[in-house]
Amino acid sequence: MSNEPTVKRWIAKRKAAVVMDIVKGKITVAEVARQHDLTVSEVEGWIEEAQRNMENGFRARPKDIREQYESELRETREALGEAHLEIYTLKKFKCLLDEDENS
Repeated sequence: MSNEPTVKRWIAKRKAAVVMDIVKGKITVAEVARQHDLTVSEVEGWIEEAQRNMENGFRARPKDIREQYESELRETREALGEAHLEIYTLKKFKCLLDEDENS
């Protein structure tokens, strides 16, 4: 068993550091999996993700970043629309309640 603490949440920076150690031959996929209570396929997935993202890093306009931005913008607009509708509905409901109390 390793003396390293178990990581509960793997942020991108930690994943990148582990993948770089694997690429440099400092540690194997199996060792990473065993030390951090992960499956070999999880760690291999990080490596595959790093390879895909590496290609984008060499592009003038990374495709995934643009797509991610557009997706987040769409989701934000949808959430804003839902919030607007909810506020409108609550205001209408309040007006109806006020009318009912005054009757």
